[in-house]
Amino acid sequence: MNQSDEQTGLGSRRLAWMAVTETLKRRMPLDDVLDELFRAESLSARDEALARAIAIVTFRRLGTLGHALRSRLNKPPKDERLMHLLAVGAAQILFLDVPDHAAVDSAVELAQGDPKLHHAGGFINAVLRRVARERDAILAESDPWLDTPTWLEERWIAQYGEDLAARIAEAHRSLPSIDLTVKGDPAAWAERLHGTLLPTGSIRLVERTAIRELPGFEEGQWWVQDAAAALPARLLGPKPGERIADLCAAPGGKTAQLAAAGAQVLAVDRSAKRLQRLQENLARLNLTAETRAIDAEKLDAPPFDAILLDAPCSATGTIRRHPDVAWTKSEEDIRKLSGLQSRLLDKAASLLKPGGRLVYCTCSLEAEEGGRQAEAFLARHPAFTRLPVTPDEIGGLADCITPQGDVRTLPCHEVLADHERSGLDGFFVARFMHNAS
Repeated sequence: MNQSDEQTGLGSRRLAWMAVTETLKRRMPLDDVLDELFRAESLSARDEALARAIAIVTFRRLGTLGHALRSRLNKPPKDERLMHLLAVGAAQILFLDVPDHAAVDSAVELAQGDPKLHHAGGFINAVLRRVARERDAILAESDPWLDTPTWLEERWIAQYGEDLAARIAEAHRSLPSIDLTVKGDPAAWAERLHGTLLPTGSIRLVERTAIRELPGFEEGQWWVQDAAAALPARLLGPKPGERIADLCAAPGGKTAQLAAAGAQVLAVDRSAKRLQRLQENLARLNLTAETRAIDAEKLDAPPFDAILLDAPCSATGTIRRHPDVAWTKSEEDIRKLSGLQSRLLDKAASLLKPGGRLVYCTCSLEAEEGGRQAEAFLARHPAFTRLPVTPDEIGGLADCITPQGDVRTLPCHEVLADHERSGLDGFFVARFMHNAS
């Protein structure tokens, strides 16, 4: 990348365009695509941040962008890359603090430098300038459901009802929170970090900031973890000296919670690369855990006192944080993953001591990966009973407790009144006990 591109931000916009195209084409996580692109091209930290911001907001408002562009074109172009370039340009105009001329001119220049799109400069210029002129009208006509694929809209309305489903869709259009889990004295750390102590025990940062520059990062006093993601390990109730297995453990936030409580933890993940990251995180936190790179279904070990299973899932509960999920996952993914979750639950049951505790969780909004999975597990395993969660265990958030006593957090659940980042990731948590025979 030449110096001129870096000065104009053209390199950032090129990578954002490439990332959107590749993510939709390969149906893989945006973060993974961006990591590949960043390794292949040398960008400054500032330009990487811009590329990421553009790509994320493009996915967050992809439906609105598509609707705005298609309704202003006599005949939408067949070339998907051209539509993606228009979407990336329009995203900057509508949703980022970017001068209109910078978004328009860079899109035109990117097209002119592409062998297949060099003829489209005038077309792009006209379309994006119209988007800029009609910004207010576009934003006024944008319905929350525009930014949710139809298959997810239908599922959520069927499961949650129209009103709650619409609140979920609206929450997904806002910025996610940044929450921290601390080793000790959360109130003191909340004050030191200028954050807010949530009723669940996590700290929410009120202002977006450079994480690595905050007090306590280098000393390993805390780690980034959504408040909802911190609940499963807390509900497991780890005790000093207990042998606990954390299945599907990477990137390691829950492993760190268990280790910080004094448990002897075995962190299991099928990806050696992800386990390496987990080990690096634990090293920064001055915590220890045994790690094993193996498919959890093949794990052979003596029975554990407790097991935490954060099962692979569709991740629809993280759409506010990872908006590409809405556009890269399908109902077929949910079907396949729910089968894997059942098998992993059965494996976990076989590894637990009588009297032991099992917590199952997913970052999914889907019933097949949540409540239905819990009920099916209990039907298959009569030696297990549910240990209902009470509101006081999760900071009094009674709305997050299901009638069965499981935890169901939603992006629209408010844990911080009168704040734009009040919500939680969507999580399901069920807790079971293996009854002694």
